[in-house]
Amino acid sequence: MLTAMVTPFTVDGEVDYDGVQRLATHLVDEQRNDGLVVSGTTGESPTTSDEEKDRILRAVVEAVGDRASVVAGAGTNDTRHSAELARAAERAGAHGLLLVTPYYNKPPQEGIARHFTAVADATGLPVMLYDIPGRTGTPIHTETLIRLAGHPRIVAVKDAKGDLFAGSQVMAATDLVFYSGDDALNLPWLSVGAAGLVSVVGHVVGADLATMIELYRAGDVAGALAVHRRLTPVVTGIMTRTQGAIMAKAALNLTGQPGGHVRPPLTDATAAQIALLREDLVAGGVKPHDGVA
Repeated sequence: MLTAMVTPFTVDGEVDYDGVQRLATHLVDEQRNDGLVVSGTTGESPTTSDEEKDRILRAVVEAVGDRASVVAGAGTNDTRHSAELARAAERAGAHGLLLVTPYYNKPPQEGIARHFTAVADATGLPVMLYDIPGRTGTPIHTETLIRLAGHPRIVAVKDAKGDLFAGSQVMAATDLVFYSGDDALNLPWLSVGAAGLVSVVGHVVGADLATMIELYRAGDVAGALAVHRRLTPVVTGIMTRTQGAIMAKAALNLTGQPGGHVRPPLTDATAAQIALLREDLVAGGVKPHDGVA
């Protein structure tokens, strides 16, 4: 159970490093996260500097690195820059790397394979590939994943492509470990062999998701399904009404945790969105901090 952690910002747009540490501690100690992904898209990595990414990572490692895995987002659409970020993350104490497919420049599959190989070669850290064509414009093809599985440090995939059969083909042909990268499909991914989740709704229901994983692994499919269905309003509220980081921060703020603000070009949740989110959270069993339903 991992959460793709938001980066709390102050009202002035500065990183709230104390909030970063308090949130990381809450996610691990109260929301039962086995690990955290830092400076992914949900962490607003497009709008944080390399120096900020380094400080955020070091803050999280200091707070929870002795009892949870800390995975650093190091993927960009520039191979050299990604390798630099990977080496910086290794120096900062990260336990692994998350590498998203190069975005916007739409490289061919050969370019994707060379990119991931070059960045994986840059450090001694294990690598989780992030396949999310809805954001990047380019999927990682099944054949490319099978080829990349031969690299000793490319060990996992965060899948937000939503093709369970393609994932099944890769898992059947390789030792790559799959993680659901789409909260709407968390239980379906477990059913075809995924090892766990990299969640956004885990900010507020991480403990429930950890229970769902445990139930499924113990063979209690009905119990896992009950958790999955109970959490559907939370997934609706955080993942379908607007951009996920916006609503994850709003949900944290509603539950008394340090979500903070977003940076442009994102915009904070509106009053109307927050009102709907409050209803969604209550329907999913999450009590707002003020106790008002």
